[in-house]
Amino acid sequence: MRLIIVLILSFTFAHISAQNTKKLNGHSPDATLDQVSWIAGHWKGEAFGGIVEEVWTPPLGDSMMGSFKLVNDGKVSFYEICTIRKVENSLTLQLKHFHGDLKGWEEKDETVDFPLVEIGDRVVYFDQLTFRKIDDHEMHVFVVVSDGGSASEVPFKYFRVKD
Repeated sequence: MRLIIVLILSFTFAHISAQNTKKLNGHSPDATLDQVSWIAGHWKGEAFGGIVEEVWTPPLGDSMMGSFKLVNDGKVSFYEICTIRKVENSLTLQLKHFHGDLKGWEEKDETVDFPLVEIGDRVVYFDQLTFRKIDDHEMHVFVVVSDGGSASEVPFKYFRVKD
């Protein structure tokens, strides 16, 4: 009986801890870059014990381009270069990681890919990565991060930087 209770609690916790992200089961739905163009802009927040910053360009050339930076104790911990691009009739978010000295994490021809799972008016679910528009000045991002065999959902609360 205790084993059943532990299994139920484990399943419930795992479900709750990843409630903001979805996993792709099947094919990505049809979508356009115009549906995610609200992501464009300069965003800043806090995560991983430091300051995080993302900058996304508006759609151009069947893609949006983004960059991410994490700063801890006044120094860059890592960067990401990202794209959301049209793949057939859907969208895929692709990224590459770089240390603060721009040495890459992934092999030269490898990317980390997040195919589209679902899209709504104010939310975009890529495979285990979500963008949610709170309003014109706030955006939340959730990503499932694996570390040492366990996975957890990491929240990013961004605010638009006024230029």
